[in-house]
Amino acid sequence: MNKGILIGILGGFLLISACGTSDKQATNGSDKQQDEDYFQPEELPEAVSYERTEAIYKQTSASFQDSISIEELEEAIISFNEGVDSYTLESQIPIEGMDYYTWIDETETRGISAAFDENDIIHYFYIPIMETFPETDKQMTETEFILPINEEWFTWWGGTNELVNYHYVVEEQRYAYDFLMRENNQSYSGDPTKNESYYSFGKEVIAPASGTVVEIESKIEDNEPVGEMNEKEPFGNYVIIDHGNDEYSLIAHLKRESVEVAVGDTVSQGDIVGLNGNSGHSSEPHIHFQVNDSPDFFNSKSINIQFKDDVRPTRGDVIQSQL
Repeated sequence: MNKGILIGILGGFLLISACGTSDKQATNGSDKQQDEDYFQPEELPEAVSYERTEAIYKQTSASFQDSISIEELEEAIISFNEGVDSYTLESQIPIEGMDYYTWIDETETRGISAAFDENDIIHYFYIPIMETFPETDKQMTETEFILPINEEWFTWWGGTNELVNYHYVVEEQRYAYDFLMRENNQSYSGDPTKNESYYSFGKEVIAPASGTVVEIESKIEDNEPVGEMNEKEPFGNYVIIDHGNDEYSLIAHLKRESVEVAVGDTVSQGDIVGLNGNSGHSSEPHIHFQVNDSPDFFNSKSINIQFKDDVRPTRGDVIQSQL
């Protein structure tokens, strides 16, 4: 990761974000656990609530401390705590040797996100003041969808706050999902610069509901993972389906030349529409899925998706095909 810090009130967000390489503190994990200030990762919200700034700061990485002073951290935490009673764990996800935790408060306007290494050292710490959209959260699609997948997938982004779904702050993408495949807490095996190393690359993608295909793209090159993303054609290869009721689904980042439907085709729920790829604004193979009130996905509103059996995928959930 690139080391960086941003602190202050920006566009309604109070945030402290500092991250760096996997550097270690002078004390190792066992030494830290003998320190009276030491706390388990699960106890971070309590440490924030009780403004144990010194304890939190002592447990951060060297690169974090290079980016922010203890005085800045203390000022931000005091401001952040105003009006908060408690936090609830939203997700815990292991990613490349780190455990990423997310908590939100009862009003869903304050959130804590942090990454701990195997010695419980904090390498990333993010405390946003979050905007909420309770009215549109309740407005579900009339169409009942299934997940656009076969087999078992992992919910990388999904949910109704920005900590579990980074799309949420953008009206056009608010209820979008990103899905990928993982084994042993990794999305690939082998060379991470090759698409073929990723478990989800080339997997079948299916129609989430019956409808008529209104737009496709299939000629965009797949990106090299860990390389540059295609900013000019953000959806990459995609399929847009009209399901009636002014509800249009988008499945994006498909593999080049893999789209199996044409404009005007009628598809049934579960039909294969293409293969998962890494095209468009995508850093590694995954499925991007959302439903909007217009086929113009750059100038329309995202709709919260009603899934079969009341499935509600949230970041960190492992999901199964509903066929």
